[in-house]
Amino acid sequence: MADNSKEELLQLIKRFGDYLTVKIGNLDSQLVGALAGLAVALLFTWRLLRSPSGPQRRQPKRQTPIPSTSGVSTHSNANLTYSEDSRAQNVIDEFFQPVKPTLGQIVRQKLSEGRKVTCQLRGVVLEETSPEELQNQATVRSSVLEVLLEITKFCDLYLIDRVLDDESEKKVLLALEDAGVFTSGGLIKDKVLFCSTENGRTSFVRQLEPDWHIDSNPEIVSQLARFIKYQLHISPIKLERTAANVFSSPSLEQFFGCI
Repeated sequence: MADNSKEELLQLIKRFGDYLTVKIGNLDSQLVGALAGLAVALLFTWRLLRSPSGPQRRQPKRQTPIPSTSGVSTHSNANLTYSEDSRAQNVIDEFFQPVKPTLGQIVRQKLSEGRKVTCQLRGVVLEETSPEELQNQATVRSSVLEVLLEITKFCDLYLIDRVLDDESEKKVLLALEDAGVFTSGGLIKDKVLFCSTENGRTSFVRQLEPDWHIDSNPEIVSQLARFIKYQLHISPIKLERTAANVFSSPSLEQFFGCI
């Protein structure tokens, strides 16, 4: 529509120019001035029509879309959060995981804070179970050694047993020394006592008045039940509990959970 208006205006100016050429000689100066002014006005209007109808809007520059990384970023952040939560949970689990007690703690707990312990040698500390065997040799059970040393750290320990002769005593003391029982300082040779009868062992225990007595002879355990606070009967065969203060175990180390 704007192109048609421009064309009509051009035709009008052309015809007006032709008319002026014909009539210019017959007009006075005043009319000529008026016509000139009209021509200028028409020319100015035509130029306005040729120019753009108004200031063009500046088209916003289209930006090339950048591939979105929000998915990757979100996934990465999720993984990072999960990793941090996992590490935090591991720390919490380790912190609250039950701590395994040491052998020393177990010994103290089992012995109920007892301060004095008497213990038979044969069948408990030594491999040999009869006085006759001790005449030939004495062998310290390696599995019981660690428990024995822990007991000496917390308790006043006495080792007592029946032997048939002096040579048996020497064999027993030598075996204990070779095993390192005396190196810790908790047990000395003077606390290893020997007697010639089973009743003699019972007499030793009653005189020492321990908090605990450990023995493999059920008769002695039964006799001492009235006098000793706690007793541990070492027997490969599980027997019925004869008294509330008498405990039973196949070995000393099993009683303390070492094996």
